[in-house]
Amino acid sequence: MSGIDQDAAENGRTPQRDAPDWWIYRGTGRPIHDIDLAQLLPAPPPWRSYRGDPPPEDDVPPPDDGETERRLGTAFTLSELTVDDGELNMVNAALYLRRPLLVTGNPGTGKSSLAYRIARELGLGRVLRWAITSHTALSSGLYGYDAIGRVQAAATSQAQRGGEAEEPPIGDFVRLGPLGTAFLPSRLPRVLLIDELDKSEADLPNDLLSLFEDGEFSIDELARVRNRHPEVTVHTADPQRTAVVRDGRIACHAFPIVVMTSNGEREFPPAFLRRCLQLRIENPDEEQLAAIVAGHLVGEDGEHRDRLIREFAERSKAEGGLPTDRLLDAVYLATSGAYQPDQEAWPRLVDALWQRLTVR
Repeated sequence: MSGIDQDAAENGRTPQRDAPDWWIYRGTGRPIHDIDLAQLLPAPPPWRSYRGDPPPEDDVPPPDDGETERRLGTAFTLSELTVDDGELNMVNAALYLRRPLLVTGNPGTGKSSLAYRIARELGLGRVLRWAITSHTALSSGLYGYDAIGRVQAAATSQAQRGGEAEEPPIGDFVRLGPLGTAFLPSRLPRVLLIDELDKSEADLPNDLLSLFEDGEFSIDELARVRNRHPEVTVHTADPQRTAVVRDGRIACHAFPIVVMTSNGEREFPPAFLRRCLQLRIENPDEEQLAAIVAGHLVGEDGEHRDRLIREFAERSKAEGGLPTDRLLDAVYLATSGAYQPDQEAWPRLVDALWQRLTVR
């Protein structure tokens, strides 16, 4: 241990590494107070600079909806010493270069949690999550237009008025998806999590290329009426929030922080990979597992918990990786009274929890 680290430990502080000056993100998930990220973040490279509409005057990131705490826990237990240098380098490179980040690794290694750590640490509010399935299309992430609902609303209004009715506002029937909301003009970048991209159909990664390059897209239904309605207020993917769309076009001002996760179940096209930065998250070691458990189960301590962490780390290494939430399950059961030293059922229960994710 260095002199600095020893002094920190003796005084009850978390030891810190000598971080490079260019790092903004430190990987702890601990909020950075009293800074303005817009001032701290350098200007983008000229080829990644976007000049969308000016952000609204009252533009602030929407507050977190509780999902970050559920994902990361309440305690700030990770220190810079427990975070991999490769992760810090690639995340900070993505921040500087305004490039999407493709994160791979075994299931349960914390790929999705990375987006929430970035958002909490940098004060970027609620994470926009787009969960991918085998039927997901680009359009569903951008926006949806309820044409039938608008026709029905017009018919209802006409029946109530007994004659010719006023056309209902088209914006009431347009809702931006997580992807579309992430590209709204904003002073600070939004964090967008595109979860399990490898589940998508073959065309989706290529469909994303134009959006990632241009930083903008059109809403056809609004573009058709832009002469009559140049500004339209639409719903967004953030609860109780709306946004003004001008001329049927959305163009970002700050390119979002895009975290795309993959379990490595498929290969992606070279053209797509060329536009991303790639990060592989390895299985957490014993020290990282202890920090994760401490973050979710605050105050739960004891010899049995430490033994479970050691046993889980050994089993995970032997099995080629196990989801960390299975360790949390075991520790929670143990501290809830399920563990009794003289019970034969406990080892069998733990063995069932920690099986590989395959059907035997």
